[in-house]
Amino acid sequence: QVDAVRVYVNSSSENLQYPVLFVVRQQKGVLSWQVPLIFRGLYQRTYNYQEVSRTLCPSEPTPETGPSDETIFVDVSSMAPFNIAYELLVTRLENFQLETNKAFNFTASPSQPQYFLYKFPQDVDSVIIKVVSDAVYPCSVVSVQDIVCPVYDLDHNVEFNGVYQSMTKQAAITVQRKDFPGEQFFIVFVIKPEDYACGGSVPSSIHGNVNRTWNLQRMKNLQVTIVPSIKKSVYVQAMFFSFLSFLSFYLGSVVVAFVHYIRVRRKALAGGLSPEDGSGIVASSHPIAASTPEGSSYGAIDESSSSGGRQLYSPERGPPAGSDTDSSVEEESDFDTMPEIESDKNVIRTKVFLYLSDLSRKDRRIVSKKYKIYFWNIITIAVFYALPVIQLVITYQTVVNVTGNQDICYYNFLCAHPFGVLSAFNNILSNVGHMLLGFLFLLIVLRRDVLHRRAMEMKDVYTLDYGIPKHFGLFYAMGIALMMEGVLSACYHVCPNYSNFQFDTSFMYMIAGLCMLKLYQTRHPDINASAYSAYASFAVVICLAVLGVVFGKNDMWFWVIFSMIHVLASLALSTQIYYVGRFKIGKCYLGIFRRAAMVLYTDCIKQCSRPMYMDRMVLLIVGNLVNWSFAIFGLVYRPRDFASYMLGIFICNLLLYLAFYIIMKLRSSEKLLPIPLFCIVATAVVWAAALYFFFQTLSSWEETPAESREKNRSCILLGFFDDHDVWHFLSAAALFFSFLVLLTLDDDLDAVRRDKIPVF
Repeated sequence: QVDAVRVYVNSSSENLQYPVLFVVRQQKGVLSWQVPLIFRGLYQRTYNYQEVSRTLCPSEPTPETGPSDETIFVDVSSMAPFNIAYELLVTRLENFQLETNKAFNFTASPSQPQYFLYKFPQDVDSVIIKVVSDAVYPCSVVSVQDIVCPVYDLDHNVEFNGVYQSMTKQAAITVQRKDFPGEQFFIVFVIKPEDYACGGSVPSSIHGNVNRTWNLQRMKNLQVTIVPSIKKSVYVQAMFFSFLSFLSFYLGSVVVAFVHYIRVRRKALAGGLSPEDGSGIVASSHPIAASTPEGSSYGAIDESSSSGGRQLYSPERGPPAGSDTDSSVEEESDFDTMPEIESDKNVIRTKVFLYLSDLSRKDRRIVSKKYKIYFWNIITIAVFYALPVIQLVITYQTVVNVTGNQDICYYNFLCAHPFGVLSAFNNILSNVGHMLLGFLFLLIVLRRDVLHRRAMEMKDVYTLDYGIPKHFGLFYAMGIALMMEGVLSACYHVCPNYSNFQFDTSFMYMIAGLCMLKLYQTRHPDINASAYSAYASFAVVICLAVLGVVFGKNDMWFWVIFSMIHVLASLALSTQIYYVGRFKIGKCYLGIFRRAAMVLYTDCIKQCSRPMYMDRMVLLIVGNLVNWSFAIFGLVYRPRDFASYMLGIFICNLLLYLAFYIIMKLRSSEKLLPIPLFCIVATAVVWAAALYFFFQTLSSWEETPAESREKNRSCILLGFFDDHDVWHFLSAAALFFSFLVLLTLDDDLDAVRRDKIPVF
């Protein structure tokens, strides 16, 4: 047992010119202070205390010398030309060494800090120091320091040594045996003279003698408990759980693919595949249900399905001029360079009832090239975006480890398990699901792509096309985006804070945008946005997100400008969707709004005619109401978490469009096969469970670090993962099922002619 001595001094003197100086000389160090003891705050405020209590650095008996007495010298002096009364009291501390799993209560104040000793038991390699208090204020600091004299236990020097964090009602620090060669450490408790560091009120700037405060009562009752942390075996179990949970998805995918293969083989042996057979898992289960082969026009339609009786080319006549070359110049040109076809497009795409054959007339190879650009571009973006992010978060983690300042990163400290140089390995490990399921989705898409290519090579009949055109570029891009979301979310959780939260959301914007583009591309393959314009739009969104993080807190001008951009972009996009890409903006971009106002006046005010495209109009009206509601909400409430606000806009628009698509699909007498139906149900269930854990707030960088720690909670899964880790697991599965919905939703149309598939 280590003995410690505490010195209490008191002086009635208020003369700051002649303070009483106390110097304590020990065998291993010197400790000194003055009375009145002065603390400095903001705006040159001073807080003076006439009662001071300090714990002297203890002496521990060594095996060589054994227990021995130590002589302590206390020198009291003052330069005052008159006598000053003081009181000196030296006491022996009875509970200086803390015990494992035993709570200890004590009181501290700015002029009377406390610190205690803890020694690691033989079978414990890591402990968690849990400190709680019933009162929010006064603000305090908890520090873990090595056994070095003197101990830094005052407000102005507590940050000089060890690991520390500010505290209101709760704090937790994980300490590992390997970080302390002596297998023991001091736990220091300091009460700050002001509360602004913990989210309290900031003192007003007042000049004169009013800036001095005497003997401000800032006592705080604290309770400290030291409990053993998890063992190494728990780390191993958590890793196995994380990988095996998601590898089971691989097993399930193999089982589904094998069952489908058996079904196809049985039908083939029974007499071949019929065009009426709907594939549930692959792009095309029979030759006639896929797109046309290389070199043919995959969207050829008969005369009856085109307006004006214009006869379109057929495969027998060969592909359009120039389609045999692989020149990248033709990726966007195909028919668009021919005035006759341009006129024909204006006629066809403005029909009241559009069919898929009307919007799938371009050469398959050129359109496939166009969508493959999504895949290659997102790989380039991912590399250039991720590398500086990784470098930055490594720097953050290094700063935390070197300085010991645990207020830099907003962890759930009650469930933050260190591993190597990482402070919260569990928050990083839980993102493995995004990477594993993203890679699995790429494998599923690749399998469909290969089967589709084989079906095209085996086909003998080219005059008719069936099903949704198969373009996999966007699906590949979605798989990469899911993997990168896991990488960047893990980077964010290396040191989560206000400055790098956009790392966690950037690819979520892209995932939502790519899903909407894929859903639109399904029945509008010829007029979907190019990869360059889509990624440029995502870049604008991310720029707005960064500006929102910087200026979105209190600047009203930013919210006005952003809301205007939001509303105008919604109107412009709505006009383009309503006219199926045939709306001409002209030389001035304001022309789009002039045309929209003219249509609104002539159709809705002047003659109140029924909209030409009623279904599209209903979708766009609801969509604009949702987006305008978001804009008004942002203007009124100005949420501090701008990145989540932006993500909410994307998610709501995606859900709205998906719901509209499924409703219109069922309304058109199309059916949902078992696999997409299962994926839809699984998506809804898993998303509901994931959102439950998402809203279990465990920390918040919108508040001060001390206030954020009030929300910290213990682990809930395997003693290793917290609520947010479960959110990572479930959200990865939910995104995977969401992607499968988009991949399999229209498998029932593989045997349906494209001139019979409606566009909505």
